[in-house]
Amino acid sequence: MTISFASKDGIYVNQHFGWCDIFYKYKVDKESFSFVKKIDASKKITKEMDMLAYKISCLERCDIVCVSEIGPKAISMIQKKGIFAMKSVSGKETIEDILKNIQKMLRKNPPLWLKRIEVSCLENSK
Repeated sequence: MTISFASKDGIYVNQHFGWCDIFYKYKVDKESFSFVKKIDASKKITKEMDMLAYKISCLERCDIVCVSEIGPKAISMIQKKGIFAMKSVSGKETIEDILKNIQKMLRKNPPLWLKRIEVSCLENSK
């Protein structure tokens, strides 16, 4: 599965979804994770709905987006695109720590939301 992180520095999840200029995309499974690419989302758009649509378009082929904050409109729009929005508990969580926690959940008994994403990814890879 793929996860994009809203981050100012590529280390911590410390950026609001709507204000994020760069998303850091990773691939993760039970055994490993790897950096895929930096996604430029810096285009300035003044209308809120257009800006949210642009940010979501930057997340093409992502299963999860992890942010420090996200508004209800953005969550609704993201869900309609089949992307799960996940909030960091604090601006002090590292991308690596979150990836490791997702791996732990995948190896044990994943919560329903994560199991659904995992199954969907497996079906799409066939």
